[in-house]
Formats: sequence, C-alpha cells, structure tokens
Amino acid sequence: MLRILSLLLTGLIVLSACDTSNSTSQLGADGKPLPQVYRIRGSETSKVQFRILDSVNALRTASGLNTVQLNSNLTAAAATHSRDMSVQNRPWHFGSDGSSPIDRVRRAGYTGAMLGENISETYETELETLAAWMEEPGTRSVIMDPNAVNMGFAWHQESSGKLWWTMIMGG
Repeated sequence: MLRILSLLLTGLIVLSACDTSNSTSQLGADGKPLPQVYRIRGSETSKVQFRILDSVNALRTASGLNTVQLNSNLTAAAATHSRDMSVQNRPWHFGSDGSSPIDRVRRAGYTGAMLGENISETYETELETLAAWMEEPGTRSVIMDPNAVNMGFAWHQESSGKLWWTMIMGG
C-alpha cells in the first residue's frame, strides 16, 4: 500500500511539473492573453533581414515577379529613417530635417530609382508587419512593384519594445 501511495505521489509531482500554463500572462479586455513584446537582439539582425527577404521573394515569385536582393545603401537609408521616426515619435515618410524618402536614398548613395517606402510603428514581428503591409493596397504595391530589383529593410527598437520598421524598394 505504501508503495502504491509513493508511486501516486511521485506521479502527481511529475505531472505538476508539466504544467505549461503561464500564470503570469495578463489578459486583455477580450479575455485573450496580451501579446508578448518581440525583442530583437543585435546578433539577430541578419536573420531578421533574410527572413523578410525570403518572405518578400516568396510573395513576388508566387505572383510571377522577379526576386529582389538586399541592398546595403537602401538598408542604410531605411535604418536612418527608422531611428528618426522613433525620435519624432510618429510614423511618417518625412525626416525630422524635412527629407523625403528620395532624399534619404540619395544621401545613402543609392543610384537606382527609389520605387517606394513602407513604414510601421508596432510591437509586431517583421512577418506580422509584412502581412499587414500586404493587406493594404498602397503598401502591397510597393512590395509587389514589378520594377523592383533591390530592397532595403531595417528597424529601430525602443527600450519599451516598440519597433519602427522601414522597407524601401529600388529599381
């Protein structure tokens, strides 16, 4: 009897250790767990950039369009704008110095045509942001521009976790 009771007690201890519920997660007004902040470590930069590049190219290929390549000049312009939007605390296409996307691309040394810029202020991942851009006709047309051959993609993450995403397509 003692042996059976010991086995049952051991089984209960093992099962209690398997509890996967997160008692510290907070619930929103809809009763669903609030989203977790998506943090990007510095060592993940290339992983994030290639994940978005692969996703954009999969979307473009599925629509019969050519693939694009990451371009360091466009990425530099995107990084500058992401940081500047954070400083301004608003997502918009003009820099704090009055610069347009074309101005920033030229300053960064890109000599091709600047075809469009997508921006976002969010706590979402790069793939969730891409999905949101694909749902809107204006931002979708930037990603799916048939003349695009280059892409710049960067972000700035604040200490709160807020992300400022910028994608620039060039031809």
